[in-house]
Amino acid sequence: MGESEKNALWYGKRACDTMMRKYEAAKLPPVDRFHYHQGVFLSGMNKIYNLSKDEAYFNYMKSWVDSQIDEMGNIKNYDDGQLDDMQSGILLYPLMDKTGDPRYKFALDRIVPKIYDFPKTKEGGFWHMRTLPHQMWLDGLYMGGPICAEYGYRYNKPEYTELVIKQILLMILKTRDSRTGLLYHAWDESRSENWANKETGCSPEFWGRSVGWVPVAILDDLDFISRDTPEYDKICQSLCALLDAVCKVQSIEGRWYQVLDKGGEEGNWLETSCSCLFVAALCKAIRKGILNSEYMRFAEKGYEAVINSLEWDRDDILIGNVCIGTGVGDYRHYCDRPVIVNDLHGMGAFLIMCAEYCLVNY
Repeated sequence: MGESEKNALWYGKRACDTMMRKYEAAKLPPVDRFHYHQGVFLSGMNKIYNLSKDEAYFNYMKSWVDSQIDEMGNIKNYDDGQLDDMQSGILLYPLMDKTGDPRYKFALDRIVPKIYDFPKTKEGGFWHMRTLPHQMWLDGLYMGGPICAEYGYRYNKPEYTELVIKQILLMILKTRDSRTGLLYHAWDESRSENWANKETGCSPEFWGRSVGWVPVAILDDLDFISRDTPEYDKICQSLCALLDAVCKVQSIEGRWYQVLDKGGEEGNWLETSCSCLFVAALCKAIRKGILNSEYMRFAEKGYEAVINSLEWDRDDILIGNVCIGTGVGDYRHYCDRPVIVNDLHGMGAFLIMCAEYCLVNY
C-alpha cells in the first residue's frame, strides 16, 4: 500500500491488530483488574470498530469485559475508592446496545452510582482517590465524567448531568493559569501537599497527558449535554480557550512536550500520548462546530508528527515516547518519568486520535 493510501483508519486498524497479536483480551494489563488502562485502549478500539465494522474489534472488547464480570454482571475486581477503576464502565454501553445482555446494564447500575457518591471537596469536586483526600486531578474529568454524562442522558437522570457540569467548571476554576490559559495537573483544597502552592493550592506544572484528558473528556460529555443547558456555552468557551492555549505551546516538530510550556528547557521531551489527545480534541471540537476550523492546521501538524514518529516491527506498529503513569510533582519529576512503547495509555490515545482525525476529514 502506498503512503498516500495509509489514512488514519488504516493506522488505527494496524494498532488494534498489533495489540490483539500481543495480548489475549483477558490478559490485558493490569491483569484481572477493571481499570482505566484497558478502558482507554478499548474505548479507542471501539471507535475504530464503529468506523471499520470489523467484528474482531468488537469481539475483543467484549471478551475483555466478559473476563471481568461474572454471570450476574458483578464486576470481579475493582477499587471503588479510585476514579481510575470506574472509567472502564464506559465500555458497557456499546456492549449493552449491541447484545442486549442484561449483565451489562446490571454492572452499569452498580458502578455509576458509586461515582455519584464519590468523596468530594467542600465545593463538590471529586477527590481523585479516597486515599488522596481533598485533591482534584485533571485526569478525574475523563475517568468519571463521560460515563456519568451518558448515564444521565440515557436514563433521564438530570442529577448526573448536573454533576458532570459541576466537575468541569470547578476543575477549570481551580486549576486554570490566568497567564497561559493552561491547567495545572492537580489542586489541593487543604494546601497540605508538598507540591501545593500555599496560596492557590495548585501543583507547579502543566503535565501534558493530564491536560490532554480534559478537552477529550469535555467533548465526550457534551455529546450528552443539551445545547439548551444554561452552562453549555460557558463550557464551550472554556474548552476553546484551553485548546487555544494548547496550540500556543505546540512544538515546531508538531508534538507537544511532557511539560507543556517548557519545551526549550533541559530534560523536557516530546510526549506522544498527550499529542494524540490534543489532536483528537481539536478534530472533535472542529467537527462539532465548537472550534473554528482554522485550528485544523494545528491538528494536521500534530497528526503528521505522531505518524512520523512511529516505528515498525514487521507488521506491528510501535508507539513510543509515552510517559508511564505518574503522580503529581515538580518539573524534574515529570521529566524523569520513564517512557514506554505500546502501553495502553499510548495505544488508546493513538486510536482515539485516528478515529477523530478520520471523522473530521472523511
